[in-house]
Amino acid sequence: MKEFVALIVVVFVTGVIYWGVEPFAHSQMNPKVEPADYTFADLQPIDTAKGNIGNGKELVVANCIACHSINKEGLESPFAPEDALSAYGVVPPDLSSAGFIYETNFLANAIKNIAVATKQTHKFDGNHPMPAYDWMSDQEIADIVAYLVSIAPASMTNKEVFIDSCGRCHDVRYDKWQANGGLKTYLGAKVPDLSMMIRSRNMDYLHTFINDPQKRLAGTAMPRVGLTESAEIQVVKYMEEVGDSKKAERESLGWKMVLFMLVMGVIAYLWKRKVWHDAH
Repeated sequence: MKEFVALIVVVFVTGVIYWGVEPFAHSQMNPKVEPADYTFADLQPIDTAKGNIGNGKELVVANCIACHSINKEGLESPFAPEDALSAYGVVPPDLSSAGFIYETNFLANAIKNIAVATKQTHKFDGNHPMPAYDWMSDQEIADIVAYLVSIAPASMTNKEVFIDSCGRCHDVRYDKWQANGGLKTYLGAKVPDLSMMIRSRNMDYLHTFINDPQKRLAGTAMPRVGLTESAEIQVVKYMEEVGDSKKAERESLGWKMVLFMLVMGVIAYLWKRKVWHDAH
């Protein structure tokens, strides 16, 4: 009888901690935020569906190739990576996959005013390395987006999406990926290696943070990246492949371990009853 009383006490105390104390602690350490918004509803709507691809290409060549490359089209930036790092603190991205990984209205607004689109106005007040193209008409910006979408690949691997979305800033040592460096000059803060980030943050945190870092860490230097929902899923899957490759195997063993412990608990209890019975 005493052992059952002890069991009831343990179950009660564990329940109070698990359903009472733990949720409160979790709410303080990981406060609830608004869900990820893949429409970027706070940005000005620009009708990119009516963009003219031919005019967009001309505008890109005239205005973007001074800094950006488009390797898929054979368009090279005149800047060597080391020169770009020296000038801007960051290497301007190749735009070959921009139409695949970025949500189109976000991409249009990033062209119009990158600091506003990425929520970095607290850091860059008119001095962002990429100038605002708000002097262009919405139609011209829509033309550029239409061109970038037209040259975008039909599909990309998880690693390719990660590199184009995050790999200019973040290292992934577990996969021997190293960013170009110099980001402290650009962001003013150390950029973390993401090899094990999948283990230290839950899925809700990762998705809301990638979608809008300011929701989770107000004032952070990390820009809002503007990925589509599918591209963001690929980024997280890549992080999982690198940092938690045994997740499926581990989760499949979970219920087996619980069943094993239950069976062993029953055996231990019956053995204890037998030993005590024989002793008395």
